[in-house]
Amino acid sequence: MKFQLLTLFLCACLSSFANPSEDGWEMLFNGKDFSNFEQLNGEATYLVQDGAMVGISKLNTPNSFMATKKTYSDFILEFDVLVENGLNSGVQFRSESKADYRDYRVHGYQCEIETSSRKWAGGVYDEARRGWLYPLTRNEKGRQAFVPGEWNQYRIEAVGPYIRTFVNGIQCANLVDDMTSEGFIAFQVHGIGKKEQEGKTVQWKNIRIKTKDLHDALMPVDGDVPEISYIHSLTTQEIRKGWRMLWDGESTKGWRGAKLDHFPEKGWVMEDGTLKVLSSGGAESRNGGDIVTIDTYSNFELSVDFKITKGANSGIKYFVDPELNKGQGSAIGLEFQVLDDKNHPDADQGKNGNRTVGSLYDLIRAENRQSSRGKNFKGVGNWNNARIVVKGGQVEHWLNHVKVVEFDRHSQLFAALVEKSKYEKWENFGRLAEGHILLQDHGDEVHFKNIKIREF
Repeated sequence: MKFQLLTLFLCACLSSFANPSEDGWEMLFNGKDFSNFEQLNGEATYLVQDGAMVGISKLNTPNSFMATKKTYSDFILEFDVLVENGLNSGVQFRSESKADYRDYRVHGYQCEIETSSRKWAGGVYDEARRGWLYPLTRNEKGRQAFVPGEWNQYRIEAVGPYIRTFVNGIQCANLVDDMTSEGFIAFQVHGIGKKEQEGKTVQWKNIRIKTKDLHDALMPVDGDVPEISYIHSLTTQEIRKGWRMLWDGESTKGWRGAKLDHFPEKGWVMEDGTLKVLSSGGAESRNGGDIVTIDTYSNFELSVDFKITKGANSGIKYFVDPELNKGQGSAIGLEFQVLDDKNHPDADQGKNGNRTVGSLYDLIRAENRQSSRGKNFKGVGNWNNARIVVKGGQVEHWLNHVKVVEFDRHSQLFAALVEKSKYEKWENFGRLAEGHILLQDHGDEVHFKNIKIREF
């Protein structure tokens, strides 16, 4: 009897091991062939070796993708990856390839795999569409999760608009976005342009997916990992942390003209959750004029999505005192510059680029302060995010979640910069205890949305 019971127990264990789908997990790659996949776009080599999917870089071919024939919406995906130093890669999810989008160009969410000093492995990139959605610039612990030269374990959780990534058990991304709800999963070999990069490999193994009973299987959210949201309403976490909408998306409530006691009757349009300042030939504050918040603010975190048209100039100002300038021109305050650097002449004025997009206008040039790469501007006609953080004298400008400016507005260095700028004549400029927040009418069409703030 004991022998029979032992036999039944062993059979049950073996049966459970042979059928991993009983706990909801399924192997996405069988370790033998690519029968459930198809290669898209580039011509990098893919092969199977010792049960692993191996991608081999090839010179002068576009990004290559080994994509599932099946599409997935909500899921948890896990895999191990080993990438050679110097080769960039990633795993696409909820991605598409359509004839009417750049001739079948693969596009959609990508979980980053990289070995560079930037250390954004585990971040979320929007391939061939919006660029970086969740760089790891605000998550230092996540930046250290990936170990170059070794096998790393990845986990991607995509449930509704909530997208979270983990590398070696450490949370990297905490993204909220609803642009695409379903698509294929694909394993990327990045295109290369240097001979010395040819033949480098990226390997994936233990690739499995779970599509049912997801909520009970989700990893705990690390409270230290910032949530970045692209949806048009506040998330539960944002409300819990004190965020509120500074513009409600449909009315003039909380705003007025900088030199008026009411909202401008012309020059500004509200439609589909977007606040648009109209073009008037580039004349500064000559049409509708600047608008300011009715309330004033001292210590805060402000987030504004903006989209500029070709050659446009505008700005987001803070610590504004509308009484300082009653004449022509814009109201006075510290300014996060909003500008088309390539097509507006102001980019070449000022000093050393201190009038370019993201800069503290006329005072400090915006630059990527975490790597040698560019400012991460997503271009004219695309939505960009401005983030301004003020805590006492410490101020930061972030452009698309990359820090581009930081300074102490109470320091001697700041005072010296002001003395050599156009603001020299304004007493106590930038050092007010509190002030209004302003959106500028510089005579060019610029769009704003998702304007939200939290106070400290």
